[in-house]
Amino acid sequence: MAKMAVVYWSGTGNTEIMANEIAAGARGNGASVDVITCDSFSADQADEYDILAFGCPAMGSEELEDSEFEPMFSEVESRLAGKKVALFGSYDWGDGEWMRTWETRCKDAGIELAAEGLIANNTPDDEAVAACRALGGSLAE
Repeated sequence: MAKMAVVYWSGTGNTEIMANEIAAGARGNGASVDVITCDSFSADQADEYDILAFGCPAMGSEELEDSEFEPMFSEVESRLAGKKVALFGSYDWGDGEWMRTWETRCKDAGIELAAEGLIANNTPDDEAVAACRALGGSLAE
């Protein structure tokens, strides 16, 4: 059975909704899933998982949240090569630039992303929830 971690930071609850829906989709495909806030996740824990989905909303000028998520991700990213990794998050304005920047950062670090970054505008609507479940299910395959 695949072991998956969904690690996220959420300020308004929107990215948390996405995390839980991704986890539900993965569980539906038989994966063992832990949903963990980024302040409770360390680089050592990354070694325990086959699949990792990281969620962070766009902050500031389309950047990752910098007090909790960014330090955790910087610590973990060197441990992600060879693992199945996906990125997700919500945004309130802009066009998803933070996700494109994050994807490029991962590729430059040798991290192979299992899917295109998944973004939702504000509170995930039915279409975004379905996309989250589908992403979780595909990661668990």
